[in-house]
Amino acid sequence: MEELRLRPLEFDDWPAVHDWARLLDSCRYQAWGPNTEAETQSYVREASRLWHQRPQTSFPHVVLAGGEVLGIADLHLRGNGQGEIGYGIHPRAWGRGLATAAARELLRIAFEEHQLHRVYGTCDPRNTGSARVLTKIGMTHEGRLRETILIRDGWRDSDLYAILDREWRP
Repeated sequence: MEELRLRPLEFDDWPAVHDWARLLDSCRYQAWGPNTEAETQSYVREASRLWHQRPQTSFPHVVLAGGEVLGIADLHLRGNGQGEIGYGIHPRAWGRGLATAAARELLRIAFEEHQLHRVYGTCDPRNTGSARVLTKIGMTHEGRLRETILIRDGWRDSDLYAILDREWRP
């Protein structure tokens, strides 16, 4: 697998983010998208501002591989020692291990830098690729939340995965 790096999302990243946020494959299991340029610009503008909020509770990153922005990965602090991770990778980079590497780095940040007790992530049960990523990084499937998000094809269930600090292995 190629070398991966996360760095804070900046507004100037919007064209690279839009390159995949405009694609149906990227947002098939999400409540957003496919995005217009204006929608992507608005999202990136707001997300990049989160790095300047105090107290900071959201940490949106770009996923860099080979010097190219190929996705996003974010950590949200949810209180009581908990955090939530999320990620999205450009479809042309799927199958290269980038989502797994990005999610592992988010866990490192969550447990080492923020001393969290529990980190969780959710995905549409039909999104088998994302479920594999969450399992590969050591998360346990905790159950299914019914009809949590309204997307283009109706109400979506969400599978919940989580890992505790004592279960995490860097």
